[in-house]
Amino acid sequence: AVDEAKWGFAVIENSLWQALPKFLRSLDTSLSEATGQGLPLQVSPIRIASWMGGDRDGNPNVTHEVTREVFLLGRWMAADLYLRDIQALRAELSMWQASDELRAEVGDSREPYRQVLAQLRERLIKTRDWAEASVKGEPADDSGILFENEDLTGPLELCYRSLMECGLEAIANGPLLDTIRRAHTFGLPLIRLDIRQEASRHAEAVAEMVNYLGLGDYLSWSEQERQAFLVKELKGRRPLVPRNWQPSEPVREVLATCEVVAGQTPEALGSYVISMASKPSDVLNVILLLREAGMTFPMRVVPLFETLDDLKGAPDSMAALYEVDWYREYCSGRQEVMIGYSDSSKDAGQLMAAWAQYQAQEKLTEVANRYGVHLTLFHGRGGTVGRGGGPANRAILSQPPGSVNGSFRITEQGEMIRFKFGLPRLAVQSLTLYTTAVIEATLAPPPVPKDEWREVMDWLTERSLRSYREVVRENPDFVPYFRQVTPETALGKLALGSRPARRKATGGVESLRAIPWIFAWTQMRLMLPSWLGSDVALEEAAQADRLSELREMMQGWPFFRTYVDMLEMVLAKADLRIASYYEQTLVEDEHLLALGQSLRQRLQGCIERLLELKQQQTLLEQEPVFAHSMKVRNPYTDPLHYLQAELLRRDRESEGAGKVPEMVERALKVTMAGISAGMRNTG
Repeated sequence: AVDEAKWGFAVIENSLWQALPKFLRSLDTSLSEATGQGLPLQVSPIRIASWMGGDRDGNPNVTHEVTREVFLLGRWMAADLYLRDIQALRAELSMWQASDELRAEVGDSREPYRQVLAQLRERLIKTRDWAEASVKGEPADDSGILFENEDLTGPLELCYRSLMECGLEAIANGPLLDTIRRAHTFGLPLIRLDIRQEASRHAEAVAEMVNYLGLGDYLSWSEQERQAFLVKELKGRRPLVPRNWQPSEPVREVLATCEVVAGQTPEALGSYVISMASKPSDVLNVILLLREAGMTFPMRVVPLFETLDDLKGAPDSMAALYEVDWYREYCSGRQEVMIGYSDSSKDAGQLMAAWAQYQAQEKLTEVANRYGVHLTLFHGRGGTVGRGGGPANRAILSQPPGSVNGSFRITEQGEMIRFKFGLPRLAVQSLTLYTTAVIEATLAPPPVPKDEWREVMDWLTERSLRSYREVVRENPDFVPYFRQVTPETALGKLALGSRPARRKATGGVESLRAIPWIFAWTQMRLMLPSWLGSDVALEEAAQADRLSELREMMQGWPFFRTYVDMLEMVLAKADLRIASYYEQTLVEDEHLLALGQSLRQRLQGCIERLLELKQQQTLLEQEPVFAHSMKVRNPYTDPLHYLQAELLRRDRESEGAGKVPEMVERALKVTMAGISAGMRNTG
């Protein structure tokens, strides 16, 4: 997890450090031209957070020590980067004209700016040495270090104001301005760290405290009782936990994490995301645990609603939370809610999940407006369609009207970070795309869908959900087929992701994390999670003579249009020939072969219906650039698939004999990485 975080820091150093000021300059110019007013000096319209090293959801490798180390590494790296900036600024700011304000600071110096910067440099060196020693576990001297953001922005802005006052605007608005903007965006922590943990872990921690104090069995209390207890404690001042208490190991880890978080400045923290959240007490538990750990300012606590049931219950759950007066005051009328894409799609199939997310966002927006709360929706999209992927600007513009209200939060994962932010030029382009889409969705939101379109969506999703679950949950041959025909079983051994492949070691599809689930189907080109269910919905729509209604929806409703286009993209990535080759090589059981045969027929049927709906002869007719890039990539990925199927066969045979040659495992890894890169999709 620490290595992953270092990789994230490297993206900042090599790309975003240059890209961000460049992007803000162009935004400033555009704003000035359009409105006559540029960006204020202290504003940071873009915030960058990460959960590499903070996401402990089902990942035993992310401990409080790891999180502490990542916080320190960020400060070490930031100090180093600002030192380079300061060196360059000292060379440039050699002039002697200065404001009275600056003179009051440095006295009668001949080089007042250099003197301010020299003091800053000394403190940055101390900060770097302190962070480095702390990471290595050596004694670290923290006297005179820069810890609060003002320690850094104050002296820089003092120089800026002085230059402006002396008529040296061009110099003030040169590299100095870029450094000030970096200081406001990245700050001294370099990146805001998100913490993520499962709701039940917090409830267990509170339950152990309550039990130790002899107040009863917290876990058996009703939601009302839990809320009443939590609010009473939060209103009170006394610490809940006595000094000599010995919690169990899992609870000790939760509390230790809260302590690490409580020791940070607000600029070092993103959100505390609670996965599997469903009730107000899930949020209040976290706030109480943070307060017990000594937290002095309100951190954003963000419930994550992922499964179909959670998405449906989310609006009521948030309304119940806003009803708590103490909480509304705590969050100062601002709330972030995270929408999970991957688990809902695995749970319900792509079409139903997309519709459930859309409706949940509409209702969450409505509830927040009712309570006068400013809502930011945090979209847990991944790179692939099964995780809400697709072109970001189109995704933003197809959100429900009113749900993007000047603020929007999105996650980018692994390989997409490289494609979108790996080089400064690409990063500027991506930041511009996001910003313009958010501005457009805020100022000119898409139209509200007609009631009859909603009815059509309900009709389609009822059919898609049923047929998806009939295969994935109810067909006894499905899980054995999945295990045999895809590289899923090899994934766990190859440690390709940042966390274990499953939440529980045994169990069917539901215990599997969404990323390996999608990854496995992508590798053998059946792309099942992204179309299964939609095939039946489109087939029934065609038979009921409703395709013209669907065409009207594509015309007038960006959400539906985007959905159809994403489906087309996935179908273009599917390859029936390759999928059947995996089957011939890896599956022997007659029943499983029959299931595979029927799935391939359904995929073929889905393609035919989609072409009929879009009135096209071939897939991607209107996307020639994408179609061409697929054509270029296929000759490279095709041989990898044939190799992979053969390697999987050998891997399984030699596993039966008790020893897998290292060469086979290495080669398998290479084929997986190559196919992912070629398909531009992992999970």
